[in-house]
Amino acid sequence: MIGSGQGVGVSSHTAPMSEINTTPLVDVMLVLLVIFIITAPLLTHAVKIDLPQASSLPLPEKPEVVSISINASGKMYWRDVPLVQGELKVKLQQAAQQKPQPELNIRADKETRYQVLAEVMADAQNAGITKLGFVSVPVSK
Repeated sequence: MIGSGQGVGVSSHTAPMSEINTTPLVDVMLVLLVIFIITAPLLTHAVKIDLPQASSLPLPEKPEVVSISINASGKMYWRDVPLVQGELKVKLQQAAQQKPQPELNIRADKETRYQVLAEVMADAQNAGITKLGFVSVPVSK
């Protein structure tokens, strides 16, 4: 059998190795064990922090909302009650004296002249009203 590729004195077939080599597995486990032994005391160490104390105070009252409505002809309404000429300034001064001061919402018709709106805003500012808003209707698509 020359040229068959087998050396002299070697059996024709060797049996496959049936044992698992566990040496690398044991090495990895020992390394992990050492790492856990070193890092475990660090996990229980707590950092002392001086946290602020919170107090639960009641929320301030929401101020009432006063609505002034102005129609296209310039007629004004205080909470849907019609106003006579000159009554708006008196009502605004009374509202400015209240504690907490009410929020003033202006609802104006889209055909209302700007001069009327400007006069209402000026009267509110002169009376000392600090919270003024406008109410509008969103455009529907």
